[in-house]
Amino acid sequence: MTLDDATATLLAQLAAAGGPPMHEVTPVEARARIAGLAQLYPPGPEPDRSEDVLISGPGGELPARVLVPSNPRGILLYLHGGGWVVGSIAEHEALGRQLAEATRCTVVLASYRLAPEAPWPAAVDDAWAALTWVDAHRSELAVTGAPLVVAGDSAGGNLATILARRAREDSGPAIALQVLVYPVTDHDFDNASYTDPANQLALNRDTLRWFWDHYVAAEHRDHADVSPLRAEDLAGLPPAVVVTAEHDVLRDEGHAYAERLRAAGVAVDHRDFAGQMHGFFTMVGLLPAQGEALAHVAQLIDLHLAQEGAIR
Repeated sequence: MTLDDATATLLAQLAAAGGPPMHEVTPVEARARIAGLAQLYPPGPEPDRSEDVLISGPGGELPARVLVPSNPRGILLYLHGGGWVVGSIAEHEALGRQLAEATRCTVVLASYRLAPEAPWPAAVDDAWAALTWVDAHRSELAVTGAPLVVAGDSAGGNLATILARRAREDSGPAIALQVLVYPVTDHDFDNASYTDPANQLALNRDTLRWFWDHYVAAEHRDHADVSPLRAEDLAGLPPAVVVTAEHDVLRDEGHAYAERLRAAGVAVDHRDFAGQMHGFFTMVGLLPAQGEALAHVAQLIDLHLAQEGAIR
């Protein structure tokens, strides 16, 4: 299937704006470009309460934004994407507001140190600090014992998978569900989705290589806390919602990770969105499929949290 009309139009508009591809600019320039795109998003629904907090991390204090709906019944820790190099909580606030309203969960948008200034494992360590902070504040963020969902897109999805596995291995916080939106799970730049000419769009093979080169040295890339698809054991992890996009270089590794989870006995709901490209889930107000995907994820979160409540 070809790209849908809305995506093709958006890509044409971005191309008309000019400028070199992301992998030919500096990280600082790339961050400014992504921040400029986010200014096109509408603000999103107003939460009942919004608060900025600082989380103590191994490299210093980490800003986080807490978006609280009326009578929250759960907590959703969201880790933004951006190849571990770009992205911010401010650029994801519109999405966070949508998630808070649609799921009736308190959404915590957590930041982490970016590469190349802070290479791996800084982002992993900061994400773990955010998870432990949320766990320690459950009764303040929602009801006492509220179920906790970890979620993220792209590099944030990578971090969410790592948190779920580390929590299992280290007897860490109880996680009810992991939501993985086109997650980075491997460093295979030669699979079918990476090399498909139809997938060389806003995010392409060269850009991913640029992200990886800034984030982690080649000798560490097989580590499970870098490439979760290469983890030896995925049994006993929380149920997973996996979203992938048809025209995304990360499509095949997202499919593969969903299948690895299933093979390990983990309950998985995986949907591949036809005609979509990488990044569509966060493009609030720009792509119709964004709303469709958000509703899909919110419905599955609702089902899982309803089951969690029944168990409790």
